[in-house]
Amino acid sequence: MEDPTRTTFGRSPLLSEENGPAAPHRKIIHVDMDAFYASVEQRDNPELCGKPLAVGGSAARGVVAAASYEARAFGVHSAMPSVTAKRKCPELIFVPPRFDVYRAVSAQIREIFAEHTDLIEPLSLDEAYLDVTINHHSIPSATTVAEVIRQATSISPMARR
Repeated sequence: MEDPTRTTFGRSPLLSEENGPAAPHRKIIHVDMDAFYASVEQRDNPELCGKPLAVGGSAARGVVAAASYEARAFGVHSAMPSVTAKRKCPELIFVPPRFDVYRAVSAQIREIFAEHTDLIEPLSLDEAYLDVTINHHSIPSATTVAEVIRQATSISPMARR
């Protein structure tokens, strides 16, 4: 039987021995920055704002890594072959991925998480679990913590770089 406290990153800090067993009233937030790569691209190039955008390869064998909300309105989504995406949305703009930039933005966002809790379980550049049961600002509501984090991590052309 697989150990539920193990992850691909090793032992989960959310359920480790040093933090004790999961209490019945733990407050866990799942953060998933939807359209992360596309949002970073639109932030860095405001001319792309409001336009259907796909991050990924536009060649015949290319794949969409992320789609902006404008592209999603046409049915374009991540993991879709680029030729299919272009067929669904002829105006689709492809930009090549810049993983070094996404990693840097992700690190900035994790710093914001760390302002609230030390118990962070990253899953990918744009996704993590945060245990805010006991948080640095003593905010009693996990929903309120999530709202504060959402405001602080907003990726938009108007957001600070």
